[in-house]
Amino acid sequence: MAYTISFTPEFKRDYRKLSDQLKEALKERGRLFQENPFHPLLKTHKLTGALKECWSYSVDFRIRVIFQYVSKTEMVLLRVGDHSIYRKK
Repeated sequence: MAYTISFTPEFKRDYRKLSDQLKEALKERGRLFQENPFHPLLKTHKLTGALKECWSYSVDFRIRVIFQYVSKTEMVLLRVGDHSIYRKK
């Protein structure tokens, strides 16, 4: 099942700041995410604290994507970047 993905303006702004290499890695992981948000390569996990309504998945060893479920089949990507994005919500 493919999921519907939308993007916040903050995610789009973060994305524009990424290197071309990271953008390509994000696109590859994004395809995995859209097919199966819990694919083992993504290391998807629930966040805690101020971000307890959110989830995160890994693009590479440093870059993460924060997202939220809108419904069972729809998600919104909130932020992308290094661990500093956890403090910026």
